[in-house]
Amino acid sequence: MNSPAQPTRASISAFLICCNEERNIERCLESVKWCDEVIVVDSGSKDRTLEIARRYTDKIFEREWPGFVAQKRFALQQCSSDWVLNIDADEVVSPELRDQILGVLTNHSPEGNAVDGYQLSRVVFYMKRWWRNGGWYPEYRLRLCRRSATTWGGEDPHEKALVAGATKRLSGELQHYTYSNLTSQMSTLNKFSETAAKSMFARGERFSVVKLVGRPIARFIKFFFLKSGFKEGFPGFLVACIESFYVFLKYAKLWELERGVAEQNTKSTN
Repeated sequence: MNSPAQPTRASISAFLICCNEERNIERCLESVKWCDEVIVVDSGSKDRTLEIARRYTDKIFEREWPGFVAQKRFALQQCSSDWVLNIDADEVVSPELRDQILGVLTNHSPEGNAVDGYQLSRVVFYMKRWWRNGGWYPEYRLRLCRRSATTWGGEDPHEKALVAGATKRLSGELQHYTYSNLTSQMSTLNKFSETAAKSMFARGERFSVVKLVGRPIARFIKFFFLKSGFKEGFPGFLVACIESFYVFLKYAKLWELERGVAEQNTKSTN
């Protein structure tokens, strides 16, 4: 009598991009060490990031920073497995999410051949709490994809997977250990706002006072009221204010960029 066939599963590559992430990367890599392949693309770390990464993988690529979209596109191209899992250095795959992903990869999943990508539920840990209220939650990111159906696109700094096929959601959480403190948050948003302003300018979006004033207000209303950030008390108010200021910065920097280009054009015609 033949024994029942043993379950098999598709292979999976985890990939991440990083720079100076010694505070986070071990926690991240520990959570994906069950993957068949781990790809790390580093853009010039000066701390112990690479030393830590080498404990988990020998597939490490050192490459100058070309932008978020281009760097993740390169990282995706280094993957060789059937499926790819994109994770940031400050994120962790929870045990529940890991088990759900392994379930997707087995040939016993009835939807295994019909779905080409999965959106993962991301939850932020910041100010000593998990943020299940406010504008950061719920937040689904398309991070688990069939490699053959996936390209990387979007717009810096908001890159994203582009999947040519059906997608679904998994309920297991991708844990995001984001900013370490308010200084860290402001520093990150300052950099992101500059990148976002350049992307807006490149695609033809132009500054207006209505956008400068109205969109930050809309952001605050979304974070604090519509998404129940008020349930987090004063920290919820702080986060809503800072997110609002981020949007203000984007449009202020777009105005600055437009003015600089206009001045340069005036000089070149004189």
